[in-house]
Amino acid sequence: MIFGALVVFVPLSLALEYLFGASALVVFGTSAVAIAALAEWVRRATDQLASRVGPAIGGLLTISFGSIAELVLALFVLMRGQIEVVQAQITGSILGTSLFGLGLAIIIGGATRDRQQFGQKRAGLLASLLILVVIALLLPAAFDMTGRLSGHTTNVSDEEVSLGASVVLLALYLANLVYTLVTHRDVFSANRAEGGATWSLFVTLAVLIVATVAIAVESELISAVLEETAGTLHLSPMFLGVIMLALVGTAGDLFAASWFAHENRMGLVLQICIGSAIQVALVLAPLLVLVSWFLGHPMTLVFSNPLHLFAIAGTAFIVNSIARDGETTWFEGVLLLGVYGLFALAFFFSGAG
Repeated sequence: MIFGALVVFVPLSLALEYLFGASALVVFGTSAVAIAALAEWVRRATDQLASRVGPAIGGLLTISFGSIAELVLALFVLMRGQIEVVQAQITGSILGTSLFGLGLAIIIGGATRDRQQFGQKRAGLLASLLILVVIALLLPAAFDMTGRLSGHTTNVSDEEVSLGASVVLLALYLANLVYTLVTHRDVFSANRAEGGATWSLFVTLAVLIVATVAIAVESELISAVLEETAGTLHLSPMFLGVIMLALVGTAGDLFAASWFAHENRMGLVLQICIGSAIQVALVLAPLLVLVSWFLGHPMTLVFSNPLHLFAIAGTAFIVNSIARDGETTWFEGVLLLGVYGLFALAFFFSGAG
């Protein structure tokens, strides 16, 4: 498999950085490929582990480890005080899975089929949840904007609103776990891959641990050369966060969604793509806000560029429209990729704002 071969970029990136003193651009590129490959190995190991423990606990493991590459990468960028880049990565992850990943999967699946169908009820629930959590994610930014436009000051800071919103989002995540893994697990486990584990437990745990540690090492390399790479490419660090870092962190989900679309399992495709975006909003963003205070680089959910707000909200409503009728055609995939391209252009031309 291609991701097996791409693991060679892990020692390659380390050698280029510490033995040959390669340029920041080369180190960034090789480390990005390495993280993408490692994210897929984490996904595979998680699936193997999930196959051993049943659908309920297996679903919890899949959800918990689904965004580990994104989380580790964001933490290392955050430790260097690059808060705007982390916020951009949050936006980019939602756009990347919901627009780029889903659009690409729909095109691949629909290339040889007139249309593909999926469970409308399940997809509708996911899309509705995405809209709800996105509204909660945008609340701190709306609070800040309202205060600045009205000229009124309050005793509540953006940091306090962000912390409160983060607690609520994590509570929603716990409620979502109960809903999908306990009270309605028969509905949400229907699209899981069939068959037992093919790896031994030792191999599964070893792959999971080694891949996670390697992701941390590669994330340190990327965070160290991020600003220099942006300068070399004449791009803003924010653009790299929205596009490059987000796609790198979600590479495993993008590959899995495309493969399952090819197998005509569109219900699972939507669960991966929309579920990943929900994971970012419910878990990744609030965790980063809470952890940032302990790291000494407090981060809020108040995005510095209003384009983030429009992109996140627009993505949620677009996905909701796609999931409403219970079927997709290849042209809908093209439309999703087109919208993603427009947002990418907007972030490119918006500069560092």
